[in-house]
Amino acid sequence: MAMNHDKLNCSTTGKKTQRAGLRILGISLLLGATTCWAELVHLDGIAAIVNEDVVMQSELRTHTEQYYQQIQRQAAQQQQRQQIPAKEALVSQVLDKLILDRIQLAMAERAGINIGDKELNQALARTAEQQNLTLDQFVAMAHKDGMTLTQLREQFRQDMLIGRVQQGIVKRRIQINEQEVENFLNSEEGQQMTSPDLNVGHILLTVASSASPVELEATLAQAAQLRQQAIDSNDFRNIAILHSRGPNALKGGDLGWRKAIQLPALFSQALANLEPGEISPPLQSDAGVHLLKLYERRGGSDKRLIQQTAIRHILVKPNEILSKEAAYEKISELRERIVAGEDFADLAREFSEDPGTALKGGDLGWSTSGQFVPIFESTAANLSIDEMSEPVFSQFGWHLIQVTGRRSEDFSEQLIINQARNVLGQRKYAEELPIWLQEIRSEAFVDIRL
Repeated sequence: MAMNHDKLNCSTTGKKTQRAGLRILGISLLLGATTCWAELVHLDGIAAIVNEDVVMQSELRTHTEQYYQQIQRQAAQQQQRQQIPAKEALVSQVLDKLILDRIQLAMAERAGINIGDKELNQALARTAEQQNLTLDQFVAMAHKDGMTLTQLREQFRQDMLIGRVQQGIVKRRIQINEQEVENFLNSEEGQQMTSPDLNVGHILLTVASSASPVELEATLAQAAQLRQQAIDSNDFRNIAILHSRGPNALKGGDLGWRKAIQLPALFSQALANLEPGEISPPLQSDAGVHLLKLYERRGGSDKRLIQQTAIRHILVKPNEILSKEAAYEKISELRERIVAGEDFADLAREFSEDPGTALKGGDLGWSTSGQFVPIFESTAANLSIDEMSEPVFSQFGWHLIQVTGRRSEDFSEQLIINQARNVLGQRKYAEELPIWLQEIRSEAFVDIRL
């Protein structure tokens, strides 16, 4: 916004000092400071006050220009012919976003959430890769939208902080009960999602509707012979080309990848009992007699064996009184006592500073990959059963780690349930997020000065 001021006298400063002071007039007035007025200067002003923060007009102009450039670029890439909105029409939307950003960034600051440079660099590289761009190309594209590298990094950092706040708060407002999961899995959409993908070969021997029982038996016998021939020769496709009357005969009977739920019930039931590489017995339908070969199966209720490790540990934390070196000495002494014959669980109950496991003798239960911090997990992965580690330091303190067992568990059913929970969770999150944003906006002090 441009502000016109009449020329006023100022006896204490020169003209150059007056104009420098005027560039921060908007902020100075907010802080109650006095300044001298000069003639006709383009001033920065306050677009909105948000709790204890402000959105400046210069920031609003910059972001509006950036969004406008992005809209123009996207329209050009998609070859849109309709007219794009005028830049001025974006101002209100952009200001609303900046106000909500201010509220959420203040929440992140109060919660002590930080985004390190390494994490920020990884996010930039990942975003560039998702757009099939190098990092340099991604930065160059941001330059075209009017953003410097510093501004791009700061925007990413703020977006990541806001994302953490939203995930942390909104997800706590979401509850998904077992009945909701069951209802979803029983729905058409749930069955579609959990239905396995099948790569199937098909042979059809047609039977006339007027065929006699003798003719039907002959066709069934022919199908049985072709099945055995396909098993012996492992050449289902050539047999389909020569004998099948199905629509895919000349393609070797290949139906390609199909969802099991999309196949006729007769087919999906027969394929459910086959292992990859096996051929069904002859199947009779109104269309004739069928042979099915299951080439591959993926997804759905396939067995998913997950490696699990049973781990227990003792944790000693450095603190204001106990230095890192002294904590190391303490846990080393505990290790020597265990090697000498004392019970790991008894010492964990007495000395471990992990409140969640100490009373259980340090037992962390059965764990899967990715459950613990990297140094803890890599140490456990290299231990034999009943072997105890040397003292290991992580962000939580010094650990003694012992592996007490390993196993492979079938998690196929649990994975399907988790998948359903994720779908339901994403839907509820999408519903709850705008409600929460409206709540924090209404609870904040917002004074729009435009």
